[in-house]
Amino acid sequence: MPRPARYTVDVLLDAAAELLAAEGPAAVTMSAVARSTGAPSGSVYHRFPTRAALCGELWVRTEERFQEELLEALSGDGDPQNRCVAGALRNMQWCRENPVEAHVLLAGPDQLDMGEWPDTVAGRRKRLQRKLRKVLAEIAGDHGRIDGRVDGRVAAAVMDVPAAIVRRHLRARQSIPAAADDIVADCARALICPN
Repeated sequence: MPRPARYTVDVLLDAAAELLAAEGPAAVTMSAVARSTGAPSGSVYHRFPTRAALCGELWVRTEERFQEELLEALSGDGDPQNRCVAGALRNMQWCRENPVEAHVLLAGPDQLDMGEWPDTVAGRRKRLQRKLRKVLAEIAGDHGRIDGRVDGRVAAAVMDVPAAIVRRHLRARQSIPAAADDIVADCARALICPN
């Protein structure tokens, strides 16, 4: 029976996320991941041929985890305003529960060499983005669309406002206070007024 791999993809990606949260995207290097896990550099290169491949997998894994919970909240019953409030609050909750991964999301894919990701990783990200845009467009409905695209209010309510508040606290190395939820909910309600 073969021995289980000691340095799994998840172990290496967890280390990359910790490096990013502590020191920023530039700290995510192949050698830094190897050092922080104690893995031989060959183990890292075996799983990720380049830094861009490592960063792409880190981003997509984080986005998949985040989006799974977000889409669940957005898919609930209720009018668009209530769904947006639920999504914004789930965004805050997820970031509060996963501060290291929240740093990855706040860094953004451009800071993680997105232009150099392997095609398979880039394709996974595109599918995630299409899925999210579809749900946001459904919430916005026809009155919230301009030239077939969401006008931005739903995205601002669910994504942008929570990200701004999370960013301020995480960059200051503070926990996200519970009072921030009221601010996010009020902003979502104001952005998505019932017709």
